[in-house]
Amino acid sequence: MSAIEFFSVCLTLAITLLMCATRSDAQTPAARKTKVAISGESFLINGRPINEGRVYNGMKIEGLLFNSRMVQGIFDDRNAETRELWNYPDGAWDPDRNTNGFIAAMPAWRDAGLASFTINLQGGSPYGYGNPRPWWNSGFNTDGSLDPKYLARLERILDRADELGMVPIVGLFYEAQAMRFDNEAAVCRAVDEITDWLLAKGYTNVIVEIANECNLKGFAHPIILPARAHELIQRVKERSKGRLLVATSYTGGTVPSDNVLDVEDFVLLHGNGVSDPNEIRKLVERTRSNPHYHGQPIVFNEDDHYDFEKPDNNFIAAVSQHTGWGLFDFRKKQEAFDEGFQSVPCNWSPDSSERKRGFFKLLREMTGGTK
Repeated sequence: MSAIEFFSVCLTLAITLLMCATRSDAQTPAARKTKVAISGESFLINGRPINEGRVYNGMKIEGLLFNSRMVQGIFDDRNAETRELWNYPDGAWDPDRNTNGFIAAMPAWRDAGLASFTINLQGGSPYGYGNPRPWWNSGFNTDGSLDPKYLARLERILDRADELGMVPIVGLFYEAQAMRFDNEAAVCRAVDEITDWLLAKGYTNVIVEIANECNLKGFAHPIILPARAHELIQRVKERSKGRLLVATSYTGGTVPSDNVLDVEDFVLLHGNGVSDPNEIRKLVERTRSNPHYHGQPIVFNEDDHYDFEKPDNNFIAAVSQHTGWGLFDFRKKQEAFDEGFQSVPCNWSPDSSERKRGFFKLLREMTGGTK
C-alpha cells in the first residue's frame, strides 16, 4: 500500500468515526436534573425522600407525593364544531397560549411544595362532570401513532418540570377519548410509542398512569378495563426495562383490583364521591389490608373535596394515613374563568381563586414550601 493510499484509508476511517460519534451525540438525550425513585412507601427525588424530615401536626409527610390534577396542559380540540367552546374571555382558543400559561405557573406551584401534577395525553372533561363529550382532544391518532403537536407541548412541560425538580404523572388514556382508537392494536401501539418517546427523551422524572379511572364502562377496549389492566402496566414496565414507574387509577372510593395491585409500582386512589374524611382513612386501610398490596406508595391523584380551612378534610385524612394527595379543582359552568384547574380555558395561577389559595396555603404549611 502506497503512502497516498494509506493516508486515504486513515482519512476515511477518521471521517467515519467522527460521523458515528456525531450521530451518537445527536441521539443521546440531554442530561436530566431530576430522577424519581421509590423506596418502600416513599417517593425519592435524586436519592432523597420528598419532604425529607418534614412533620405536620405530628404526621410524617416524608416521602409523600403531593400533586394536583392539571390534565389539560396540552389540550386542543380537533373538532371544528366545538373548538370555539374553549375561547378565552378576551380571544380565540389557542393551545400554545394554554401551555405557555401552564409553564409560567409551574415555579409558583413548586415554590408552595407541589412536587407533582397529573397531565394526560387525552386530557379530561373540560366541562367538569356529566356533559356530552363531542370534542376531540388526544395526543394519539386513531391508529395509536403520536401527534407531534401534542408531543411538542408535552415536551416543554416535562422539560420545565425536570428543571424545577417536579415529578409529573403522565396519564395516557381518558374514557371519552380512548374510544377513538381503531382497535386494541392501536391501544397497544399508543402505549409502545409514548413509552419509547419518554425513554428517547431521557426523562427520569416522570411516572405513568395508564388510564384515568380504568373501571369506567365507557372505555371501549377491554385491555384498558380492570380485568386486563395489568397487561398494559406490564407492557410499559417490560418495554422500559423498569425505567418507568407505572400504575392505573380507579373511580373514587375504589380499591384497585388484585391483578393491578400485584404489578403496579405505586397505587393511585381517587377521593371523588368520598365526602367524609374518615372514609378516606378507611379506603387506605382497605387497600393496605388487601393481600395483593405489597408495600407500594399510595397516592390520591384526584379528589374534588376541599374544606381546606377546617381541622379535618380529605387532604389531612390522606396524610394521616401516610399517603400523598392530589387536588381535583374543576370549574362549574356558572363559575368565572379564574376558577378551577381542569375546565378549559384555564387560569393556571395558584392565586386566582379562593379554593386554589386554600389548597396551596395548606400545602405550604405541610411542606414548608421550597427553599
